[in-house]
Amino acid sequence: MVNQIREDAANIIEHSIKVVLPEASVQSALEFKQFKSGIVVIAIGKAAWRMAKAASEKIGSDLGRGLIITKSGHSMGEIDGFEIIESGHPIPDENSMLAAEKAISYIKDLTEHDEVLILLSGGGSALFEKPLDGVRLIDIMDITEQLLGSGANIIEINTVRKHLSAVKGGRFAKMCKANIFAVILSDVVGDRLDFIASGPVCADQSTSDAALKILKRYGIITSDAVIRAIKKETPKIVHNCTIAITGNVKMLCEAVAKQAKILGYEPKIISTKCELVAVGVGRFFGFKAADILSGKDEIKPPCAVIIGGETVVNVKGSGMGGRNQEVALSAAIDLEGKKNCVVFSLGSDGTDGPTDAAGGMVDGFSVKRMAEAGVNAKEYLKNNDSYHALKSSGDLIITGATGTNVNDVMVLLML
Repeated sequence: MVNQIREDAANIIEHSIKVVLPEASVQSALEFKQFKSGIVVIAIGKAAWRMAKAASEKIGSDLGRGLIITKSGHSMGEIDGFEIIESGHPIPDENSMLAAEKAISYIKDLTEHDEVLILLSGGGSALFEKPLDGVRLIDIMDITEQLLGSGANIIEINTVRKHLSAVKGGRFAKMCKANIFAVILSDVVGDRLDFIASGPVCADQSTSDAALKILKRYGIITSDAVIRAIKKETPKIVHNCTIAITGNVKMLCEAVAKQAKILGYEPKIISTKCELVAVGVGRFFGFKAADILSGKDEIKPPCAVIIGGETVVNVKGSGMGGRNQEVALSAAIDLEGKKNCVVFSLGSDGTDGPTDAAGGMVDGFSVKRMAEAGVNAKEYLKNNDSYHALKSSGDLIITGATGTNVNDVMVLLML
């Protein structure tokens, strides 16, 4: 029976990722848009390649020049008229600086008579970077790493990153005299536009004061020069940009629910705005399974309990993993011994933390398989070593780069 549920889970994963690939949604956003000949296209993010491919097919010979800035390994080949730069994520690198300078060179000589199409997806905060005067790349790298390890959420992290950057928080749009049309694939809970890729073309709703409070809250150590830079406020008004949202985690959760229903599971979407701690979400699934099995819950099997969003990890150990793998490992501990239950958690982009896994899929026998491989699930969880724990039990989800990025989905399947 477990094998059947795992097969169903794999089916749901494959189908739902296909539904949120950006090609169709980008073409839909551009369906009635007419562009001038010579339009500049700049795509930034983990889904940049697929978004650019879709846009190029719509624009055709009207394309002037194009630039794709994406994560290393996320390019899928050459596209006529486009230059491709792959850079670092989740920590920016020298290529992130090169990418930002290249993007600036594409727009610096444009006028109000020109047009720019910006295609944004998650990951852009790291992939595309130009530090403010007085800030070094190493400063941004260090602060980002500290925040990621502290349990800060993406809103907090991007609030700080925007105030260290010359191209985030609306500053890229301010550099551009041309009219901008932006198509955005959302990986931020609540589709808060100024936080997706740190909002390079959006008026910024966050403040310098908020950024400084976040540094204090998490005990982030930095220099006086960085503090001075953060105090330079981001643009609160952007006049030259029109925005269309084309995909988000709600669509992903609905795709999961639809496919689960087709396979005979009654779907229940609990939330599409989850920003809780990964371990806690994993435990929720374990407790939920226990209540359903005992008949205490109003949900009855066969069922699919679905949560979307982006959890956070409090890094206290020295292990390797990601937020989705930590959800799965935490769930495995509370699922131990329970039959006919599977929990899977994955990032829609196909990457979870600094690993080659998209997430994890566990069942009531995962902890036993780990123990047989010499792995203590609880100790590995304490060490934030979800990757090696799940690898030992054969529970990693490996999809490779998917070409989309609309947050994470976490699911309890029960027969």
